[in-house]
Amino acid sequence: QVFTFNTVEITVQPSGKVKNGAPMSVICHADISQSTNFQLEYNFTIFKDSKLVFMAVKDKGHAQYEIPMTRSSDTGDYECTVEAGGKTKSSNSLHVWVTGMTKPILTAEKNEVLEGEVVKLRCELPEEEPPLYFIFRKMKMNSTPKEKQILERYRNFSEVEFPVEEGDNILQFDCFGRRSVKLEFESSDHSNKTLVTVREPFIKPTLTVKPSTNITEGDRIQFECSTVAAQMNNIEIILQKNKTILKSVRDEKVLKYFAVATLEDSGEYLCKVEQGRASKSTKLSVVVSELFPKPTLAASMSKLDENKELTLSCSINGFRKANFSVFRRNSDGDIWLRNSRNLTMRVNVNHTGSYVCKAEVKGIVKESKPVRINVYAPVSKPTLSVASGLPEVVLGKPLWLICHSAMGTPPITFTFYKGNEVKKEIVNDTYATFLDENIGQNDRNGYKCEAKNNHSSGVKTSNILNITVIVPIKNASLGSFPYGEVEEGSETAFLCSVKEGSWPIHFRIFRKTDHEVLVFETREHSDRVMWRKEAMNRQDTGTYYCMASNRANVDVRSHPITINVILAAWQKGVIAAFVLIPIAGAVTLALWWFLCKKKKAKGPSMEMSGSALAANLTSEKLTRQHSDGDYYSGSGYIEDSENHMKATDESKGPDLESDEVEYTEVEVSTLDPHREIDSVPIHFPAPVQKGTETVYSEIRKANN
Repeated sequence: QVFTFNTVEITVQPSGKVKNGAPMSVICHADISQSTNFQLEYNFTIFKDSKLVFMAVKDKGHAQYEIPMTRSSDTGDYECTVEAGGKTKSSNSLHVWVTGMTKPILTAEKNEVLEGEVVKLRCELPEEEPPLYFIFRKMKMNSTPKEKQILERYRNFSEVEFPVEEGDNILQFDCFGRRSVKLEFESSDHSNKTLVTVREPFIKPTLTVKPSTNITEGDRIQFECSTVAAQMNNIEIILQKNKTILKSVRDEKVLKYFAVATLEDSGEYLCKVEQGRASKSTKLSVVVSELFPKPTLAASMSKLDENKELTLSCSINGFRKANFSVFRRNSDGDIWLRNSRNLTMRVNVNHTGSYVCKAEVKGIVKESKPVRINVYAPVSKPTLSVASGLPEVVLGKPLWLICHSAMGTPPITFTFYKGNEVKKEIVNDTYATFLDENIGQNDRNGYKCEAKNNHSSGVKTSNILNITVIVPIKNASLGSFPYGEVEEGSETAFLCSVKEGSWPIHFRIFRKTDHEVLVFETREHSDRVMWRKEAMNRQDTGTYYCMASNRANVDVRSHPITINVILAAWQKGVIAAFVLIPIAGAVTLALWWFLCKKKKAKGPSMEMSGSALAANLTSEKLTRQHSDGDYYSGSGYIEDSENHMKATDESKGPDLESDEVEYTEVEVSTLDPHREIDSVPIHFPAPVQKGTETVYSEIRKANN
């Protein structure tokens, strides 16, 4: 027994939209295929909006859910599920819309209320399902209905309160419902109309003023506001003018207010009676005639120098019988000066301020418009200075100047000049600043500033301020003589120079080996400096560079040079002598041994010959020693081959033992200060010429 579900379908009769109150059938049909004709039992389940609404067990492939009288609550999505022989299949969802909503029911808590109370209403849709919208309406004669809309998500009724306002007499209320179906709104019919009667707790107040007409400043006026109330409990009467409360009474029927009329009392007055939420009001306009115009205060001068006389005069146009007083305005209250029409005084800067005149007639006091008086003290001679303190500026940097006047009544006008050209004009209290960003290396124009205010003394001018323009250091270089390799013990000159820069210049020379060492430092009013190192040693080998700076506070470093200290020539000679003398001694000893052996072989006949040979060898040794070791007691080693040869020739003679001493005069030249060192020209300051230096060299004569 094999079967399978082909389809499960759900239908509604009548199809389309179903009218509210009409019958409706929801039919579920299962279409199956069987291998043989055998009996099956079907379990039908129908859901509305995923909620179970119908179940049935059938031996046929269809079932029917009957709704004899539909309501809008039957609107929703229906779905059918069929189970048979252990197999289950569901239909597609079908939306059913039951059009039309039931008529709502409206009830009122009370049918008669007092003005100021509230009307409580309840609107119910008993056969509808939330969410629902409830719309309440309040209606009265010759007025547009007032609506309130409330959304109820979880219940099918709603409650609301409407306040009863002034002027409400007979009120009607109704309501209706609304729901949303598939993004469309559907509304119900309007409910029954409910009638509510309104009673007044008190009558509209009456507002009167005495006298009622021809009110003039200085007259005594009386306001009276009254009402009639059913109950005096918690009743309040308020008198207002331009939203300002003048007086109020509680639990009384009458309010009275007295005042002396002024021109400012003209306007609209409001009497308001309140009890609970009820409120009624009455308005009244009052006009007060002017008794006399406001006084006028005149000043002889509004701007004047200190120690000058100031006269203040107070007057009323066309009116002379008044009491006048002059006051000076102050934040803590006006300061009385004199009860008089006129006031004359000698002023100082403390009299600067605003002055008013007050006039009094029949108890009415009026005040004039304030008059501003400014008293000026002369400005003092201004001082012009640099913001940084020193009268100098680094080339390329901005210059801030401050012009300050210690005395003088503000506002003060400051004018800055560069040379005779006006650069800037500033109005301030005691000082002003000026920024000059166009500073040139050859600027020679001095700065000055002027200060003036409204004092009659005029303009005061500062002293001329001359500014030193500091040129930063550029292109430092370092040279030496000799350059590169230097003999130990000799003198070396270092020259550090800059291309440009303002004096004085701070020169520093450093030697760098494993670490940097400051070897020379000086401050010179020059673009170069020479340092002489008298005796160089092996520890002076290293890399040298110089650093130059001035008041621009910028250190400029030269390229490095390398100095290598080597052995002097005489040190090399000493070393060579220590090596060659032992060799020469060994050769002489060998020759002597050879000659002695030969002499013994020839006998006595060779003695004279041997003596002559020994004498010649001895003379030759002495001659070689003197010719290799000539010296002079001067400042340097001088080789003069010509004098040496002359001394050698004269030393030839028969007498070897009678040696003579001869002194030769030698002229030593001074070091050229402009000598080029390894193709790098280093210029040193030329030393003072002291004349020819005479060195006496001792030359010993020896006969060959």
